[in-house]
Amino acid sequence: MLLKPSTFTPVLTAAIPFKTKHTDIINAITQQTPQTVRQNVSTNPASLFQLPKLPPTSAYVHLPFCRKRCYYCDFPIIALGSSHSSTTESDNDPRVSNYVQTLCREIKATKLDSPNNPPLETVFFGGGTPSLVPPRLVSTVLDALSLNFGVCGNAEISMEMDPGTFDAVKMKEFMDLGVNRVSLGVQAFQQELLKACGRAHGVDQVYEAVEIVKSCGVENWSLDLISSLPHQTMQMWEESLRLTIQEQPNHVSVYDLQVEKDTKFGVLYTPGEFPLPSENQSAEFYKMASRMLGNAGYDHYEISSYCKTGYRCKHNSTYWKNNSFYAFGLGAASYISGERFSRPRRLKEYMGYVENLENELVNNSKNDSIDAKDLAMDVVMLSLRTADGLNLKTFREAFGDSMMLSVCEVYRPYVESGHVIFFDEVRRHVASDEFLSLLSNEQWRNEKLAFVRLSDPDGFLLSNELISLAFGAMGR
Repeated sequence: MLLKPSTFTPVLTAAIPFKTKHTDIINAITQQTPQTVRQNVSTNPASLFQLPKLPPTSAYVHLPFCRKRCYYCDFPIIALGSSHSSTTESDNDPRVSNYVQTLCREIKATKLDSPNNPPLETVFFGGGTPSLVPPRLVSTVLDALSLNFGVCGNAEISMEMDPGTFDAVKMKEFMDLGVNRVSLGVQAFQQELLKACGRAHGVDQVYEAVEIVKSCGVENWSLDLISSLPHQTMQMWEESLRLTIQEQPNHVSVYDLQVEKDTKFGVLYTPGEFPLPSENQSAEFYKMASRMLGNAGYDHYEISSYCKTGYRCKHNSTYWKNNSFYAFGLGAASYISGERFSRPRRLKEYMGYVENLENELVNNSKNDSIDAKDLAMDVVMLSLRTADGLNLKTFREAFGDSMMLSVCEVYRPYVESGHVIFFDEVRRHVASDEFLSLLSNEQWRNEKLAFVRLSDPDGFLLSNELISLAFGAMGR
């Protein structure tokens, strides 16, 4: 299963299913030109920003089945038992087939906003451990998506897979269905750490899974790791990173352990106290990952994500760009027309939700207007998670001069400390003294300050605090 990102949980929106992205406001993150709104939104916090309704082109599908619940996991899952593996135990399990049937009913009952909706460009099977689900059942889900929404012929179709839950035959069957990206949940290369986390696989199965992925010709695959585990040392972390680089995945996800209260780890441990690492030790884990993966040719394109050139996860980039996306399944959260909606986390309630959806008893009406200040905060939060950062020019055009100036002003001391970096329109770094002079000149400020991002790794490490500062400044 995909873990939560290491640094920032959205405070204005429901949790993003990644684990993690509607309208033309996406242009405040990219380099396009959005429609102009009020000259200065921040002078009227109650004003509403009318959103064009760009339909989703991405879908997240939650397949909640696991062999067992890992000790850090608080996602909605259904534990099938440790006997379920790469063979056929799940093929005839009614818990799996009944859930998939309900899932397909939800997909089919979801109404399109218009008859001209574009087909899906990305599909992400998350969980849980989707690779436990038989390929023939995954096929029924893809068929339902294709019939209701359409799926592009070159769509990125990702699947989270755990070692020990698939063999070469099963991998080939998934590929034949169109799965062309694999997110492999390795988490650690030390047997004692895997056992301490309650993982169902061992180190031997990690190497077997990597070999299967490579031998089957999966070109686009990610290897996922967790840092800050109980009793994890810097030597262990260095070894996991070194062995990851040695296997040459196109993408690496690095998640910092988040101790949730309703998990086994939440009962056993207190963050920052032994055997969990201190905050300083966790920071060193993060810095080591940034350094080693960067030296190995991986682009640190998002707080928890690294990739070789051309292998950014298109689906997860939908989240960071604040684009709309469908979501289906137990506990899944969708984002459509500026609104987030989470399905029930309990199976019985989820089945009732699907039945109500089929009977048109679920209110699917969308607000035509969204609070501009809340939307601006979403844009800042999501874009500052990325190496591309926030496009200040389109942000100013969308939300007004004072909102953009508030972000710039609050980061003044952090430009001097090197935690925040501003760039001009050609991505030239604006030095601290130049930045200070530009702030005092509105014309030059608007012409010269084009992008802002957090530095890697020090700025990313302070992302919670830095994004919260921006929220406070925009809320004044």
